[in-house]
Amino acid sequence: MPRIDYLYQHYTWVELKEVAKRQPVVVLPVGSVEDHGPHLPLDVDNFLIERICTEAARRADGDILLMPLIPYGYETHHMDFPGTIDIHMEHMLNYVLDVTKSVAHHGFTRILIADGHGSNMPILDLVARRTIVETNALCAPFLWPSLAVPEIRKIRESGRGGMSHACELETSVYLYLDQERVQMDKAVREMVMPPSDFIWSDLTDAGPVRMMDWWTCFSKSGINGDPTIATAEKGRLFFEAVVTNFVKFAREFKARPRGQRTDWHTTDWTG
Repeated sequence: MPRIDYLYQHYTWVELKEVAKRQPVVVLPVGSVEDHGPHLPLDVDNFLIERICTEAARRADGDILLMPLIPYGYETHHMDFPGTIDIHMEHMLNYVLDVTKSVAHHGFTRILIADGHGSNMPILDLVARRTIVETNALCAPFLWPSLAVPEIRKIRESGRGGMSHACELETSVYLYLDQERVQMDKAVREMVMPPSDFIWSDLTDAGPVRMMDWWTCFSKSGINGDPTIATAEKGRLFFEAVVTNFVKFAREFKARPRGQRTDWHTTDWTG
């Protein structure tokens, strides 16, 4: 099989040293293996983020260098559902940080962590912060729906909380990418989190206060949202919006200027 130029692992070490000289944005996808209701496979977060990253890298014409997927995430609150794989937060933080620091050690100065699972984000935010202060690289994490919030809002039909987990959004994109593996006859609407003016879960419009209980305290099926109104056409529109904005963001991040750090302990203030 010929080498795919946007894949990190397809280069030899000699070649990768040369790739670093042109400074592509290194993208590290992180997913999870967890319940997604009775209608979707356990691989939703891995499958969606890997397909999004692969398509963005393919379209980016050398501006993205895509790393292999990290397939497991923070899942303690989902462990009531058979099949879920949980990586404790401290282990995950240190593991992903080891990866980003390794990438920075090899001379890459722009790293994006592309997240497919919402509960990874607090951990990945800390990974990115530590990468910045402990290396010469800039690093930022993002949850993939956040790249296309205005576009998703225009297309969605569900109300607040309808796009949270195994929902209109995730089910639609999975239908678009691999309809045969979605069991739509088993999809059910489940949105029974306690009503609140401050706490609710939504992938594009979350409440101002974040709190995560054991998942089975508010979802018996594993669903939080409304997958019954998902369609492959919506999935196509969601996917295209995210990928298009991903490429745009990667190119912006690649060119992002960085100011000069000043340590005022050793430098005089001149006013």
